[in-house]
Amino acid sequence: MSEIKEKFFLSVEKVHHVALLANLIKWTAIASIVGIVVGSLSALFLESLNLVTNTRLNHPWLLFLLPLAGAFVSFLYSKYGKTSSQGNNLILDQIHGGDNGIPLRMAPLVFIGTIITHLFGGSAGREGTAVQIGGSIAEYIGKILKLDKTDRRIILMCGISSGFGSVFGTPLAGTIFGMEVIAIGTMEYSALIPCFIASFVGNLVTTVLGAKHSHYALSGIPELSTMVLLKVIIASLLFGLVSILFSEGIHSCKKIFSKLFKNPMIKSIIGGVIIILLTLLIGTREYLGLGLPYISASFNEGVPKLAFLGKIIFTSITLGTGFQGGEVTPFFFVGSTFGNALGGILDLSPIFLAGLGLVAVFCGATNTPIASFFLGLELFHGEAVIYLFIACIISYLFSGYHGIYTSQKIGNAKTKLLRLPNNTTIGSIKEYRKR
Repeated sequence: MSEIKEKFFLSVEKVHHVALLANLIKWTAIASIVGIVVGSLSALFLESLNLVTNTRLNHPWLLFLLPLAGAFVSFLYSKYGKTSSQGNNLILDQIHGGDNGIPLRMAPLVFIGTIITHLFGGSAGREGTAVQIGGSIAEYIGKILKLDKTDRRIILMCGISSGFGSVFGTPLAGTIFGMEVIAIGTMEYSALIPCFIASFVGNLVTTVLGAKHSHYALSGIPELSTMVLLKVIIASLLFGLVSILFSEGIHSCKKIFSKLFKNPMIKSIIGGVIIILLTLLIGTREYLGLGLPYISASFNEGVPKLAFLGKIIFTSITLGTGFQGGEVTPFFFVGSTFGNALGGILDLSPIFLAGLGLVAVFCGATNTPIASFFLGLELFHGEAVIYLFIACIISYLFSGYHGIYTSQKIGNAKTKLLRLPNNTTIGSIKEYRKR
């Protein structure tokens, strides 16, 4: 009898490993397709961003056409967008089991909308665009391959990972982000290998096609001591609070402008006019577009102390009035400039705190501590590992249940003192606060 049992278990084990191998081959092929397509589009997107940014810098008068550009983008979305206007939240909803689908038109619409925003001076990022392109392309590939509901969730995560990893040149962070952003406090490890392959291939294709990514060098990293640790914790707590200020600023602007202006084109015109007036008032254009010069300056000579606040205002108005673009690069801007400003206050290297701030504000706004940690490792070449981890987990905790993705579920509460019903999302918590 024991021999029969042994043979049975050996045969089961062989079948098990054959199934695992078949699954690996299947997802290697599918995720590679997603990575190749999304990586190619990310390369085109990044090159287009560089082109329109240089064009705007060489022709400053383009800023005065921003209101008309915004009206055109809003017209495109109101006429042809349908559910595409929900952006990243639509992708998260579909991963959570929604049956509305992600239209393929989302990719060209967000591509065109973001390019127009940057050409005429809107303050926005690029992550949201890359993720939406990745999600819509992945959805379309899933339909062609007739994937079932479980595999559809995984391929959508692959789309997020490939978009994020390829646009920032951070394949490991992209891998984790695609799994972690779905629900706070949980990750679906069945998607680990597919997401890694999609992110790795996407980044590889983008790099081969000549896209350039911005990585930074940290300096002034202090020796670990009780006082330094206390200062880093204080800074990280502040980074979490700033992430709340930024994400709530975007949500509030969307709510206020939508309430004041029912016509989306009028809303965008007003937003464009406000951006022009603010630019003329403060006398600088550093808050327009991605804001990469100020991010770089945070790791060199320094920036104005309130630069982070200026970017929060400009980006909140831009995205709140219907312009297209992502939020992550503005988070990098706010985090790095705020961290740089804290250097003199906490008597730590401004460059060191700029690095911690960059990843910690992103972490607080997206509720993705592990992805944020890997992001820091890749952007800063493995420097300040302990400090980066501390900054991410403290910011994650003190950002509470705030964030830019209202469809992000609460998988596990950040503390057992807050008991939340099943399927609670950041958006539903916001509605509860209103009541």
